[in-house]
Amino acid sequence: MMVRDEEGSMTLSHRFWSAGVALGLVLAVPAHAAEGLWSVYDTALKGAKYVDLTHTITPTIPVWSGFAAATFSPAKAGSDIPNYAAKGDAYTYAKHGFEATEYTLRTDQLGTQLDPPAHWAPEYPAIDELPPTYALRPLVVISIVEQLKSDPNYALKVADIEAFEKAHGTIPEGSVVFVRSDWSKTWPDPALAKLKEFPGVSLDALKFLHEQRRILFHGHEPLDTDSTPTLEGEYWLMHNGYAQAEGVAHLDQVPETGALVSIGYPKFQGGLGGYARYVAICPPDWPYGVAAGPADAPLPKSDKPLHFDQAQGMRVR
Repeated sequence: MMVRDEEGSMTLSHRFWSAGVALGLVLAVPAHAAEGLWSVYDTALKGAKYVDLTHTITPTIPVWSGFAAATFSPAKAGSDIPNYAAKGDAYTYAKHGFEATEYTLRTDQLGTQLDPPAHWAPEYPAIDELPPTYALRPLVVISIVEQLKSDPNYALKVADIEAFEKAHGTIPEGSVVFVRSDWSKTWPDPALAKLKEFPGVSLDALKFLHEQRRILFHGHEPLDTDSTPTLEGEYWLMHNGYAQAEGVAHLDQVPETGALVSIGYPKFQGGLGGYARYVAICPPDWPYGVAAGPADAPLPKSDKPLHFDQAQGMRVR
């Protein structure tokens, strides 16, 4: 798809989309071709800028009051290991040559998430049943930052999507749409989990994105889809077989169009939520993010070794 402005010249964002179309053509090359898909990495991804859209999980991040808090602790030997460790001993670098961490995560609704529809509707897929095609998709970012200045409880509307498309072109089928609100800029303030008013996505907007634009899923920065008493948006999504992202971060650092998003999450059997990792893959000249380079392997050495801080309840430098 080639989209031009009123003067007939492509905007920067639309050039990014054209690059995405070209990438799609490369992806269509038969697997038996000489270079396969390696050329995609060399020509489109190697020089790209990568922006992490994920919060770090700690024992003190905001979480719904209906769930208990997580705890971290040094991992201990689960049984006697002759001449090495006694049951209950905490593994240490000095004594055992390595350390590990025991995570007690009392909910799978924690931090940056991917909610499968089985979170609300058991007849639909759980986290381990999502297809591997969720791995990489076009990314669209729609901002409602201006609307929130006069209404902290503002929810994305169909009119906002239509205005976005007037400026940037039609949202691609199968894409991921993240709604930028900058709500996450005060993360990890625990008070965020107690707010009664927060940025949302209206039910009409969700229906438009899924039924008219046929997106893969949407995502938002808060920990709920909307502030309605029944969480009507999340109810509709889950009971119609749609996933969603929650707790997304750093959307102010990615372009509105032209980027890709990589999607990763642990594959728990029957999991009803996912601790997700979202990374935006942006054009090489994008001002934010990092590019692949020599520092990726081997990784750099720090002069501040990790250690378990009892007061903070986690490993820190």
